[in-house]
Amino acid sequence: MNKIKMIGIDHSKASVAYRELFSFTKASATAAMEELKVTKGVNGCIILSTCNRMELWISAGEELDSSLYHLLCRLKNVDPALYEPYFIQREGTEAVWHLFEMSCGLKSKIIGEDQIITQVKDALNLSREAFCTDKVLEMLFRTAVTAGKRVKTDVKISNKDTSAIDGAVQALKRTGFSLEGKTCMVIGNGEMGRLTALALEKEKADVTVTVRQYRSGQVSIPVGCSRINYGNRLEFMENCDLVVSATASPNFTLKTEDVAGAKRKDRLIMIDLAVPRDIEPGVGELPGITLYDIDSFELHEENEQLKAGVEQARGILTEYIQEFTTWYDCRDLIPVIQEICTNAAKDVGLRIHKEVSHLEIAAEEKDRLEQSIDKAASKVVNKLMFDLRENLSMDTWRECVEAIAKIYP
Repeated sequence: MNKIKMIGIDHSKASVAYRELFSFTKASATAAMEELKVTKGVNGCIILSTCNRMELWISAGEELDSSLYHLLCRLKNVDPALYEPYFIQREGTEAVWHLFEMSCGLKSKIIGEDQIITQVKDALNLSREAFCTDKVLEMLFRTAVTAGKRVKTDVKISNKDTSAIDGAVQALKRTGFSLEGKTCMVIGNGEMGRLTALALEKEKADVTVTVRQYRSGQVSIPVGCSRINYGNRLEFMENCDLVVSATASPNFTLKTEDVAGAKRKDRLIMIDLAVPRDIEPGVGELPGITLYDIDSFELHEENEQLKAGVEQARGILTEYIQEFTTWYDCRDLIPVIQEICTNAAKDVGLRIHKEVSHLEIAAEEKDRLEQSIDKAASKVVNKLMFDLRENLSMDTWRECVEAIAKIYP
């Protein structure tokens, strides 16, 4: 599986200041993948970009002669000499395990968090829509998402809250800051903005969400929250005890000079959950303002329940990784096996057709019976073929498949 390669920068090695240099919006990710797809030796590519990580995945051909790091630096127009220590590169089985563990939240700042599985799925969809994925990455990511869903259903990894804003709320509580009755503004009405508004409203805060004027008729905000036009965010700040910005904008939503000139309370807490950052870092140096970013909060702690949940999750992932590995090793033989199954089912159908035709049942029932027998025969042969794979070496199994295929030339 060494044709599967990835390179990533994440919260474990790089601060938000470095991660934002390599972050992508949907539009820029699409453009980057389209450029990569025509690169010699790139059969398929997927870019995953979230607040805590950016990863480039490649299904490589023999002709690939550039490192993923240099390809990425070229896309981002940055000097390759500056940032390589912040990246991790993986390939083959190591890369596959990383993706599966990441998809169910085992690699997140909040272990077991729920958003990452959707983000992995969305990254696949974006690549698919841009015609940049291939069969290997398609199967890899789809199987990882399926495995992640199974873990979410079957495993209780942690009792703790599972989103960045929940971690931030808990951290604020530990400092003695209560949200009850506080006036809060949430800048951004995407998924992170919605989760933020819900979390603050749950704490009995008075929550107002900014909405871009041209989208105001299309956006729904959580029940119990108010809305204002995004253009009025600075004026509304005069009322606020807490401001949270969580957009996908490549530009600052709050600049230092604008916040410096705005009326505000003597004490204002601001939280920036975006990558690239929404709030210009200089805002945190203004009098009376405490600014946090996505890296400011310790979001999980080790405990016995967490360890047990992680172990159980990895057991489930092992099953799905084996499923993908089998598919990967056998993918060139899958059309042959499908043909064997089809021909074997036809053989069975021909052998019992005479007996079925003599049954005293309606013609429609005979058709349904023959179709059921055909489907059952195909499934049985398919099971036999792949169960053989579990008990034979790859070379011996290939010889068996090729020999069986000759039965039905």
